[in-house]
Amino acid sequence: MTQLSVDLNADMGESFGPWVMGQDAALLEVITSANIACGFHAGDPDVMADTIALAHKNGVGIGSHPGFPDLQGFGRRNMKLPAKSLRNLVQYQLGASLAVAQAQGAQVRHLKLHGALANMCSADEEMATACYEAALEVAPDIIIMVLAATAQQRAVEKLGCLWAGEIFADRAYNADATLVDRSLPGAVIHDADLAAQRIVKMVQAGAILPETGEPIPAAVDTICLHGDGATALQIARAVRAALQEAGVTLTPFEGRRST
Repeated sequence: MTQLSVDLNADMGESFGPWVMGQDAALLEVITSANIACGFHAGDPDVMADTIALAHKNGVGIGSHPGFPDLQGFGRRNMKLPAKSLRNLVQYQLGASLAVAQAQGAQVRHLKLHGALANMCSADEEMATACYEAALEVAPDIIIMVLAATAQQRAVEKLGCLWAGEIFADRAYNADATLVDRSLPGAVIHDADLAAQRIVKMVQAGAILPETGEPIPAAVDTICLHGDGATALQIARAVRAALQEAGVTLTPFEGRRST
């Protein structure tokens, strides 16, 4: 029987000046990969540098987490931008991540789109392609983390780049593998035990289990926890413990390439 292994990631580095968001230091003792904000939807240069340094110290894989330029809305409001602007905002933020990581003696392994930018790209392959092509121009070997079984995955498969499929521990799914809108009841899961149980089932099934509809076969390479949630640390610990109890190994993803 093949040994199951999976990565556990969290979005972080989202504090701003004296305003603290999340429990990054504690989360970095639980997860295996970190998606670190680049200052557009959250974060600032000091927070980015400190978070990258701590992730590197803990042996956690470091990822660039670009989003829309929307500090007030935390990058969760849709924006309609031309392809040129999308490319530039991704390259601007990834460039910042790469530079700060280099200064800390660390390396950016992956890129993951944030919030509304990610959700829009999960339904719009052309938009996803513009963002990913821009990132690959700057860092050809970077691993693109995608929402599994969505337009994001179709984009990376056609680009032929390294990628990793992501599912969510704390978000409900629609029948097409996209995430339930945050404004709807039950879209965000706060119960740590529930999150842990459903993730073990999805990892073992190799599929997304939507709230309604059939299981959706998926590349389950990494599991996301939103670091800004009040129960994020509790969920992270519960998910890690449940996976280990089920015999699943927690390790940073290596990336896959579609042929």
